Amino acid sequence: MRIGEVAAKAGVSVRALRYYEQQDLLHSSRNPGGQRRYPAEAVERVRLLQQLYAMGLTSSTIRKVLPFADSGGASPELLELLAAERDRLDRRLTDLRDTRGRLHDCLTKAHDQGRSGSSS
Repeated sequence: MRIGEVAAKAGVSVRALRYYEQQDLLHSSRNPGGQRRYPAEAVERVRLLQQLYAMGLTSSTIRKVLPFADSGGASPELLELLAAERDRLDRRLTDLRDTRGRLHDCLTKAHDQGRSGSSS
């Protein structure tokens, strides 16, 4: 299958497919003219990659997860890796909540100052 066909069937851009190849998440061969050729399974692989990215996983983590996804096993290593990713996301959420709180406080203070300054 050509790159444009895979992109269309998987609902991603050609650029995304090239990125996945650069990250060693997707593989293709080249025909004599140098064009990329993908196996039929590439569409499902790309859909899986999209799901893993949507879960907040990084390319390096996805590279580690793929062998387990291919084998269909949930080994202790995979569970440990996914738990570590969950913990990373929890820390990130906490940081984002803190940042949002500070921004909210700043906006509230600026709004209050604007109201008190405009009535003078």
